[in-house]
Amino acid sequence: MSATTGERDDTQPHRTKGPLVYRQSIWTRVTHWVWVICLFFLLFSGLQIFNAHPTLYIGQESGFEYDNSVLSMHAERRPEGGYAGYTTVLGNRIDTSGVFGYSGTEANPEFRGFPSWLTIPSYRDLATGRVVHFFFAWILVGVLFVWAVASFFNGHLRRDIVPKGADLKALPADAAEHARFRFRHHKGYNALQKLAYAFIFFIVFPAIILTGLSMSPGMNTAWPWLIEVFGGRQTARTIHFTAMLVLVLFFIVHIVMVVLAGPINELRSMITGWYRVDPGKEDRS
Repeated sequence: MSATTGERDDTQPHRTKGPLVYRQSIWTRVTHWVWVICLFFLLFSGLQIFNAHPTLYIGQESGFEYDNSVLSMHAERRPEGGYAGYTTVLGNRIDTSGVFGYSGTEANPEFRGFPSWLTIPSYRDLATGRVVHFFFAWILVGVLFVWAVASFFNGHLRRDIVPKGADLKALPADAAEHARFRFRHHKGYNALQKLAYAFIFFIVFPAIILTGLSMSPGMNTAWPWLIEVFGGRQTARTIHFTAMLVLVLFFIVHIVMVVLAGPINELRSMITGWYRVDPGKEDRS
């Protein structure tokens, strides 16, 4: 994935431009764009699957005589007429009419967790949603494996992903600079980038893949212990959904940082591999 530093100095002719350095290998660039495609289809097909039962629980089973839900989306009829959509999170009930629980128009109402424009396919079709989801899930797993092997041998993991002691020491200063929207243009990744990418690659991706596998009946037969690791089927489903939300948040922050720091430089880096750094910063790793 691209770094959160960019080419802001290029818009200020009174400053000297730094050199272009080769920052992203072909392996990083290709896998980055394949991930973008996979995660797009995984997100919206996953919401189609979620809509089949728009409630999340903790434990092995959904409660009937007890309530172990942590999130639910549903529609209710209003006393004065019509319907309203409600989302309940940890017992806190929120009116989300028009988006979650109930959407559409009075003439064509939709009683579903997520609205049609947020699901693949847009109409109710759990079977197609599952086919799309599983297809891109296995592509994602394969590409992650290729990226991990390539990054291990070309040093990308050691150099740009795994945080070192120096990165942790530099974290407060990097956080302060980002808070002031001051972005340094180095060849290497800064402390915040390394921590964010390490969290995604070593925690979020494994969690979302393993919880997805643990909900598969076939995997339950082959690895019956896997579902117990996550505290039951319903807890695994909740963790899977939460990991998806973390990825969405990461994506939003990632795009904002790219735009603020200089999208031209960032996109050039992730398309051609070449990145413009500040003068004298081309050797930082």
